[in-house]
Amino acid sequence: MLGLCLGLAGTIWAQVPAEQITLSWTHTIEKIRWAEDYRLTNEGFILEQARVKGSGAGMEIPADAVLKDGSWHYKPNLPILPMLKLGRTPEAGDYQLCVSSTQAGQQCHSMSYWVGEPTTEQPSIELWGCDIPS
Repeated sequence: MLGLCLGLAGTIWAQVPAEQITLSWTHTIEKIRWAEDYRLTNEGFILEQARVKGSGAGMEIPADAVLKDGSWHYKPNLPILPMLKLGRTPEAGDYQLCVSSTQAGQQCHSMSYWVGEPTTEQPSIELWGCDIPS
């Protein structure tokens, strides 16, 4: 079964059944909420939609974005991403990770639910698709 692996340098810290994920966080400077929806395939992550509550430092809203329910929605034009590498420090706060699968439904938790709190000793994490036992 396809799932989501969380860890670093190929070392798996957690595995979660997932076909789709939503990764969301608050921008550390602008304090604006950001969210990205990905579909997970055997080749990697397909970014299907992004949402941002407003613009600011490094957060320009694309010209084709549509304002809906208080957020700008748009579809970034990116190739399949084999892995997501995320900065993760106590000062920045944690990501929220929602995972969806036909087997387990949808779960939304802080990333620390699966891998522990962010630490200065481990300031990043990687996410990739992997086979997990069913």
